[in-house]
Amino acid sequence: MTRVLLGQSYFLHFDPKLWQAMQPYPPLGTLYAASYLRERGHEVGLFDAMLSASEDEWAAALDRQRPDVAVIFEDNFNYLSKMCLLRMREAGLRMIEMARERGCPIVVCGADATDHPDIYLGHGAAFVIRGEGEVTLAELLDALASPASRPLAEVPGLIFRDAAGQLVDTGARPPLRDLDTLPFPAWDLVDVDRYRSAWARHGRFSMNMVTTRGCPFHCNWCAKPIWGQRHAVRSPANVVAELEWLRATWGPEHISFVDDIFGLKPGWLREFADLVRGRNAVTPFKCLNRADLLLRDGEVEALRDAGCDMVWMGAESGSQKILDAMDKGTQVEQIREAAARLRAAGIRFGFFLQFGYPGEDRSDIEATRRLVRDCQPDDIGISVSYPLPGTPFYERVRMELGAKRNWSDSADLAMLYRGPFSTRFYRRLHTVVHKEYRLRRAAGTVAPIAHVARAVRRPGSREALGRMRDALTLPLDQLVLAGMARLERSSARSG
Repeated sequence: MTRVLLGQSYFLHFDPKLWQAMQPYPPLGTLYAASYLRERGHEVGLFDAMLSASEDEWAAALDRQRPDVAVIFEDNFNYLSKMCLLRMREAGLRMIEMARERGCPIVVCGADATDHPDIYLGHGAAFVIRGEGEVTLAELLDALASPASRPLAEVPGLIFRDAAGQLVDTGARPPLRDLDTLPFPAWDLVDVDRYRSAWARHGRFSMNMVTTRGCPFHCNWCAKPIWGQRHAVRSPANVVAELEWLRATWGPEHISFVDDIFGLKPGWLREFADLVRGRNAVTPFKCLNRADLLLRDGEVEALRDAGCDMVWMGAESGSQKILDAMDKGTQVEQIREAAARLRAAGIRFGFFLQFGYPGEDRSDIEATRRLVRDCQPDDIGISVSYPLPGTPFYERVRMELGAKRNWSDSADLAMLYRGPFSTRFYRRLHTVVHKEYRLRRAAGTVAPIAHVARAVRRPGSREALGRMRDALTLPLDQLVLAGMARLERSSARSG
């Protein structure tokens, strides 16, 4: 038996925008690793960085638990872990140093470590796990405990330096296919009450689950360092069994399914809906999906019957030219139709929007703004195109990348390559689109007079005052944005 301390380096406290939003979830991928190791007889402790103040709490956990091996096992179901925000990478590297200072060998598993093993090995990690981690980590611990039983070079999925300092890469390990064989995540290691308190401001306690691993689609900006193009799906019965367990043990009032695509397999959603209804386990949930898949017969109705109250769609753009350039595989009209079907079924929906893709011009931007105006989603999330290693998009813009290759935090919005417009332009566009969206959601118009009158009718309402400020400042923001676009296009032509 090996004493293992598992942790991850995503500190919500280091991401001001999301810290303010305060909708935290424990690191699900780390919890899966914990339960998998415990099932194989190891003694496992958890350091949950999500609500921790700083890396000093990791040091305290090392001192308190004195593990034989420390593991930074990133949550591969958290898209921000895949993006590798610079502040989180810095935290991970500091955590490696803290373990080394205590003479504790440390293993790192995650998307950024898979893409950049040299960075983590250079800061003192003994091993980097490439790709999916549970099986590789368990076999590594066994090999470390009994060196004569199996050479480390024969454990697939490892990158490390041998005694001579030479880099050893043992090759990729195929991802798991039968996800139903995995034990449920080790929620008993989590301070659930702390999360419940954090969610109190939202009026309900939400927990996270995942039903799949990987995604078979080919969006050319989407990085897949863990599962590649492969995907695996849990059975509806296995997912419902976990849901019942969570409800009986911790009583969540809401579930966040963190799959890249929820209900990927045809017929899966209907079976899931029938099971949760039959077992009286319907629980409100949110999920991610694609517009084209939502148009399959009975798909939206199955979501409704299963308890879905929010679907996030990767709409990306209202311009077909841009969707085609992204290899998205969807049509703008499919986005509109999926939105209409969700609204008719009483399911709220949000759009993820992406600006700044190569070739984008003002007409493409206006098409996306028009899509938001016409469909009136219940929420929007706006980003700019983000080059991640291993993607066709990254290779396309590689020669245009600057010294900065990652955002500092989720609100950064820096253009990391020479995009159609500047970082300043896209940050201003982010402001304009959000203000337009909030104003139309509040009163159906961006006209200042309507929002001034609304604020007068609702004295003391912070929301009404906020919309009045948006309405009064939006015209200047729009003028500045238009001026920036003209100036930047003019500079590009003269250059």
